[in-house]
Amino acid sequence: MTVLCSTWLSWLSFKLLVINLYETVVPVEDPIVTEVTSTLQEWALLWKQLYVVSTWCCRLWGLSEQVYIYCDHVTLRLHLGLDLVPRKEFEMVDADQISVSDLYKMVGNTDHCRDLYKMIEPCRIPVPHHLFVSLKSFTYNTMGEDTDVFFSLYDLREGKQISEKFMVRLNKNEGPKNTDKVDRLCALFTDLSNKDMKRDLYIVSQVIRTGRMLLNDSKKGPPHVQYRRPYGCAVLAMSDILQTISELKEEKDFVLKVYTCNNENEWYQIHENIIRKSSTKYTAPSTNYGLIISLQLLRGEMEQIRRENPMIFNRGVAITRKLGFPDVIMPGDIRNDLYLTLERGDFERGGKSVQKNIEVSVYVLYADGEILKDCISLGSGEPHISEHRSFVLYHNNSPRWSEVVKLPIPIDRFRGSHLRFEFRHCSTKDKAEKKLFGFAFTPLMREDGTTLSDESHELYVYKCDENATFSNHALYLGLPCCKEDFNGCPNIPSSLIFQRSTKETLWISTQLSSTKLTQNVDLLALLKWKAHPDRVMDILGRLRHVSGEEIVKFLQDILDTLFSILDDNTDQYGPLVFQSLVFIINLLRDSKYYHFRPVMDTYIQKHFAGALAYKELIRCLKWYMDRSAEVVKQDHIQEAMRALEYLLKFIIQSRILYSRATCGMEEEQFRTSIQELFQSIRFVLSLDSRSSETLIFTQAALLNSFPAIFDELLQMFTVQEVAEFVRGTLGSMPSTVHIGQSMDVVKLQSIARTVDSRLFSFPESRRILLPVVLHHIHLHLRQQKELLICSGILSSIFSIIKTSSLEDIEMMVESLLDVLLQTLLAIMSKSQSQEAVRGQRCPQCTAEITGEYVSCLLSLLRQMSEIHFQHLLDNFQSKEELKEFLLKIFCVFRNLMKLSVFPRDWNVMRLLTSNIIVTTAQCLSPALNKNFTEADFDFKVWNSYFSLAVLYINQPSLQLENTTPAKRKNVLDKYGDMRVMMAYELFSMWQNLGENKIHFIPGMIGPFLGVTLVPQGEVRNIMIPIFHDMMDWEQRKNGNFKQVEAELIDKLDSLVSEGKGDENYRELFSLLTQLFGPYPSLLEKIEQETWRETGISFVTSVTRLMERLLDYRDCMKGDETENKKIGCTINKEEMYIRYIHKLCGMHLQAENYTEAAFTLLLYWELLHWEERPLREFLHYPAQSEWHRKEGLCRKVINYFNKGKCWEYGIPLCRELAYQYETLYDYQSLSWIRKMEAAYYDNIMEQQRLEPEFFRVGFYGRKFPFFLRYVCVCVYLQIYAVSAVPENVNVLQMDRVPDRIKSFYRVNNVRRFRYDRPFHKGSKDRENEFKSLWIERTTLILTHPLPGISRWFEVEKRELIEVSPLENAIYVVENKNHELRTLISQYQHKQLHGNINLLSMCLNGVIDAAVNGGIARYQEAFFDKEYIGSHAEDTEKITSLKDLMQEQVHILGAGLAVHDKLVHPEMRPLHKKLIDQFQMMRSSLYVSGFLIKGVLNTRSFPVSFLFSQPSPSSSSLSSTHSAPSQMVNSSSSPSLPDKYRNNREMLMLLPPHRERPSSAMYPNITENGQVQVPYTHHSYCLLSQSGLTVGVLISGEFNLLDPNEYDSLDRGT
Repeated sequence: MTVLCSTWLSWLSFKLLVINLYETVVPVEDPIVTEVTSTLQEWALLWKQLYVVSTWCCRLWGLSEQVYIYCDHVTLRLHLGLDLVPRKEFEMVDADQISVSDLYKMVGNTDHCRDLYKMIEPCRIPVPHHLFVSLKSFTYNTMGEDTDVFFSLYDLREGKQISEKFMVRLNKNEGPKNTDKVDRLCALFTDLSNKDMKRDLYIVSQVIRTGRMLLNDSKKGPPHVQYRRPYGCAVLAMSDILQTISELKEEKDFVLKVYTCNNENEWYQIHENIIRKSSTKYTAPSTNYGLIISLQLLRGEMEQIRRENPMIFNRGVAITRKLGFPDVIMPGDIRNDLYLTLERGDFERGGKSVQKNIEVSVYVLYADGEILKDCISLGSGEPHISEHRSFVLYHNNSPRWSEVVKLPIPIDRFRGSHLRFEFRHCSTKDKAEKKLFGFAFTPLMREDGTTLSDESHELYVYKCDENATFSNHALYLGLPCCKEDFNGCPNIPSSLIFQRSTKETLWISTQLSSTKLTQNVDLLALLKWKAHPDRVMDILGRLRHVSGEEIVKFLQDILDTLFSILDDNTDQYGPLVFQSLVFIINLLRDSKYYHFRPVMDTYIQKHFAGALAYKELIRCLKWYMDRSAEVVKQDHIQEAMRALEYLLKFIIQSRILYSRATCGMEEEQFRTSIQELFQSIRFVLSLDSRSSETLIFTQAALLNSFPAIFDELLQMFTVQEVAEFVRGTLGSMPSTVHIGQSMDVVKLQSIARTVDSRLFSFPESRRILLPVVLHHIHLHLRQQKELLICSGILSSIFSIIKTSSLEDIEMMVESLLDVLLQTLLAIMSKSQSQEAVRGQRCPQCTAEITGEYVSCLLSLLRQMSEIHFQHLLDNFQSKEELKEFLLKIFCVFRNLMKLSVFPRDWNVMRLLTSNIIVTTAQCLSPALNKNFTEADFDFKVWNSYFSLAVLYINQPSLQLENTTPAKRKNVLDKYGDMRVMMAYELFSMWQNLGENKIHFIPGMIGPFLGVTLVPQGEVRNIMIPIFHDMMDWEQRKNGNFKQVEAELIDKLDSLVSEGKGDENYRELFSLLTQLFGPYPSLLEKIEQETWRETGISFVTSVTRLMERLLDYRDCMKGDETENKKIGCTINKEEMYIRYIHKLCGMHLQAENYTEAAFTLLLYWELLHWEERPLREFLHYPAQSEWHRKEGLCRKVINYFNKGKCWEYGIPLCRELAYQYETLYDYQSLSWIRKMEAAYYDNIMEQQRLEPEFFRVGFYGRKFPFFLRYVCVCVYLQIYAVSAVPENVNVLQMDRVPDRIKSFYRVNNVRRFRYDRPFHKGSKDRENEFKSLWIERTTLILTHPLPGISRWFEVEKRELIEVSPLENAIYVVENKNHELRTLISQYQHKQLHGNINLLSMCLNGVIDAAVNGGIARYQEAFFDKEYIGSHAEDTEKITSLKDLMQEQVHILGAGLAVHDKLVHPEMRPLHKKLIDQFQMMRSSLYVSGFLIKGVLNTRSFPVSFLFSQPSPSSSSLSSTHSAPSQMVNSSSSPSLPDKYRNNREMLMLLPPHRERPSSAMYPNITENGQVQVPYTHHSYCLLSQSGLTVGVLISGEFNLLDPNEYDSLDRGT
């Protein structure tokens, strides 16, 4: 980004003006550059993400002629991520220099709104499209010949080509034949209309090769003779592509496959066959064979395209036009193109054994027989030629070419020229040249002066040979060229040199696109009317049948002719000339010819010479208007009304010419005739049109045209005179209640154009017109009709009168202010109701209307001075009127704050609106003080004012703390902090209330508190004394301020929950609040009062509450809200209950049903079994306290059930049962007892997962306030802990089932502990258990778990050290308990099916003991030396011996159970367990133990899996199950000896509480696999015989050789 900024700065050039001792830097560059530089510096990171640095450097370092384009491009992109900036011609607009309405349109780009009220021109000019095509490459394999590639646009529906062809000539090496065209093979297909874009368009590409007759036969034809032969065709469907490329700003590549034609007779329609996929008629190419082209769609006028895309035109793009005229014909667009299509021919065989190979040569010859040079074009992109030779179809006497060529013949050579077609047979056997055998011809113009018609022509073929000469063209021009010519000259001598071949014919078709030549006989007759003066009436009548294209081509000639006829005989021809003139004027209203209006204007100003025409034109126009009340069919009258603008132009120009010629004679008669004409206009508009639809259209046509005549009238009349004409006309229109809705619109459109006219810009005319305009606007607004059009008119008025006189503003205020307020209230009310119904913001139309009227109101208020406000307030007749006005304007202002009238990024509009509102409030506040205080106090007005002030200060757009420093500085420099301005105004008004302040307690406490939550120090200091006043006034009235206290706490809660307030706000009410600003803190003011103690207590309470609420909000910002809680006690009951339900909702969302039940139980405990009525609260309906407590109890029981904590739900069931029994509600009693019984069943039958517990420490300031410790860095410390049960009695009772005991082990627990193993003194290397101590830490919580939260704060910590002997006792004791529990579950069939768990547990203990587990304990603690040196541990040693003896008995019982359940295939494993158990008993016997009991020593083969942690691992690291791993049950794991060294330690460390999960109980899948735990420990896999087959170490399984089985099994 540094590089980019420096590049920009290096681009800037500065000029230093040294003034005295200072240097002023004056930028020379464009202001856009300066703004972009500033924007880049502030938004560097955002800019870097959006645009690549190098791209922008290249763009902005571009050519100088592109500055205009880049300015437009850049200013559009400056809005990305920023506020919208109003601009005019790319430069920022100062909001103070334009009206608010204009600013609204600039920011919102709402010109489309103006189209609704502004008189739209007869038709909007359509914007053409242009298709850019570039040929990238053409691979044609081994053709080895030159080729011509043609591209054209083809319409499948109409089955015709709609564009010229673009031609590319390639050499046999696949490159351009002209080397200058490398990378320049491109064309622009121009003037595609919207209609064209909807056609079924295809790009058709035809490939014509030049070379041998047949590609695969080099003998066909002499090598020096070249033939143009069809080769292939490609098509590309544009229907889907156009949408794609229209959205792109660069070219997109496409590949076109070139198909070859199977039968050349079908060549003329090969493109249609390919499109319709008639695959039998063409051959598909190989994969590497085709055209690669790139396409880009451009939009706009050609000049705009040239300006915006210079790189395209620098490549020498070939302009390829449409066949025929585009939708818009531009003046000065001179064309004279004749498109010739060689369609087909029929020729005789001529005695040949095979059909001919026919080539057609085309020539354009002038009248003198000279061949016109360069008058044939095969396609754009290649030079014109003088002779064209068609391609040859092999052996075809009826060839169909369908080949189009363009003949750009000069206009001065067109008359007398003709076309000649020569036919030659191209023999492939003869060595001679091509042989001429016939010709055809056709002249280009007929004798009547018209050109060849646009149709198909059948031409005669005349025989000739190579010896024939065409030097004397008169020899054949006298012959008939076609059937029409033959009928014209039937007597043709047979002795002529050229004889017609009656069986041979050539069909051609032509299409003329000429701006100078015509094919219309009627038009020629009009232009040459003097040759037939007796036919003038008929000629004028037939002018309507001439096409528009022909008329605009000869517009000046036609107009000259019409006025010449008018001058010849005004009385006889006047009405017909008038009608013809009206027809031509209305023709120019068509979008296709709209650009010819300037041609008409130029004609009127420079070429029109009808000095006497104005009299007849006025007479005819007035005659039409006067007949509008009588005639039923008024089409001709309506056409005359639509042509009013140009008729007036002709009239005024004619009068000017007459005045010049006569030195101003008949001036008075002319003025009188114009006045009479306006009387007729008023007469037409005053007619009642409600019963006549035709008359409505006549009036509408007149109103639409009326504003266009003002400028013409100003040439002959003064501004005041024209304004009087217009005022009288507008005043003659009936009011809105007497005309229909359609005429309402037309009338307002006419008024809108009047306001936008040059006439209205003159102050002297505006004084005349403004009253009548405001009158009509006022009527419409009162009836709420055509609001959008009215708003547009008002916007235009405000744009004009922004610097107007006081009188104009006064007139606007009197006429509009009240009705504007009423209209806005109605619109906003409708908007809010639609939002409520739809659940969304108001529709676009309503939003536009609201924005328009808001901008109009703001414009008016902005231009009002204090004098205007004073006059306004003085003009109210009563206080009720004043009150109504104040309520309206305050309500509108409040709605502006609440409704999203302006989007968030329209910051300019939002700030300007805020500035106008605060200024208006300052002007209106004296009236409030003067008229509605003391005895005349009106609560409604004052409350409306205070509500407005609160909303104003809380506006998001005014919260400058959330903006960038640069933006904040700009706002403060321009407006200051408007929140402070309004706060001072609010405080001043509050002070003026006096004893009426009590009316706003407690109602305004919440709103004012919201203001103090704004993070602006001065606003807070201004507002704090208001709370002191409230407390003081309530203390005076009630002797306390409980209302203030209650409302303040309640509102503080809701406001903070909405996200308001910050860290600084904690100190606002606190003792540490410092004096800053003109007002003391709340606490300091309270200390001066008599109620000092209660006040200080209140402030302290609120401060603590504020801290807790902010903490709670901080918790809610995180992603893990379900594990956070509010850490305070709130003494406000309703708030307390509300937060209970918030916490409950959080738990439910996280599916923490037990915690949700405990949380809801807090509310249940507040209620009593009484019939006291309770109001509706939260989601609870109005009901008795008994019913609410009952409902809560049921809900809590349900949550305990979902959380599987039935032990907590049972006491509540009993509580409900007691209540139902007391009320003799036996039905409910039965229901609750059944539920209680079901809970007992669930306890005994359902499996429950035991929770895991972790200690978490929070370090650092990032965590919530109530969690963190003071720490610079941020740390989390987490480790697992185990629960210490509280109810030990239950756990010690032998007859209590383990399912019941398991609940009490981990529930209602406050004490938790974790162990850390360490060696005290030196570590015993031979037996480390001799020195292995345990550091045991016990944590005591503030509340037991589970509770209202999933975690609680640690209240106390206890630490003890456990000796190695005590640790051994603890380990063996817990292992015994674990074994008893598991064996009991299998004995009572609580665990079914898979016995892998029992197998693993037995194996883990027996195998560890055999391999030294218990033996290590014996070595460590039963040694004589140890016993002698630790006499105090004698009792503990005895206890350990008893536990070990007990373990042997438990194992014996476990093996007995295992014997009953083991699968026969697993008997070998069971036998191995028995053998190992015997070894274990023997070792204990040898050590002096006496093992009692008998064990069945049968072999019990089993399959099992076990794991062993290392001896040095702590209890913390081994207490949790690991992820599962899939192991095949057909062969169980064991370990080779080298991995057995550590297994002895398995049972020696404190065991963990196994959770009944998938990690503890492996799942048997359908294919017999077992899902087992996987840790970093080792696993071995045993076969059914009990032999080890593989080792699984750290997740990697290694298969063992069968030869190793025996040795592994023996442990060798």
